Amino acid sequence: MCGRFALTDIDAIFSQYRVLISEDLTIGPRYNIAPSQSTPVIYLNREKGSVLEMMKWGLVPFWAKDPKIGNRMINARAETLDKKPSFRHLLKSKRCLVPGSGFYEWKRVGKSKLPHYIKLKKREIFSFAGLYDIWRDGEGSELKTFTIITTEPNSTLRPIHDRMPVILRQECEEAWLGVGSPALNNDALMAMLRPYPDDVDVYIVSNEVNSPTNDNPQLIRER
Repeated sequence: MCGRFALTDIDAIFSQYRVLISEDLTIGPRYNIAPSQSTPVIYLNREKGSVLEMMKWGLVPFWAKDPKIGNRMINARAETLDKKPSFRHLLKSKRCLVPGSGFYEWKRVGKSKLPHYIKLKKREIFSFAGLYDIWRDGEGSELKTFTIITTEPNSTLRPIHDRMPVILRQECEEAWLGVGSPALNNDALMAMLRPYPDDVDVYIVSNEVNSPTNDNPQLIRER
């Protein structure tokens, strides 16, 4: 699964992605983004193009009666995306990029779990493959939420966990958003959702990352 990640280089978002942002959007470095928190997400607006907007982590489908369902939908398994009703229609029209600098995973050692930080060796910022939706309450107020897609781990991460988030190859990012034409079919989309190559750095970090209230640069430093 993917339950925590970091987004430390905000300037890299604007140098790597061509996005439209709202004038009042303020973004700062984050070192311990957790479910139920908001983070920048990129999605395609057919009229405006690629848009960067804050969304809450934990998918709340438009049809949900209770937004608390988002607590259980922080991840979506790539293998069943085109089969589960919660995700099938989103795969067609509500795909998104979730910018990140690295993510955390915990390895069980005896009775304890050791937190590890994983980052790419050759990219300072990358995109998790995500899906989003827009939920409205009884008064019409909107809540935009997202989920991160996971897949089987690469050989480097397999000793740590049996899942890893889907990190899109850079050349696939616009196609995943839906930029350009013709629209991709399910087979083409699903082919993008494979494990990232073993070109990653992995190291143990402080147990302070266990608490989502901690958010500082020390969290991503090797212990």
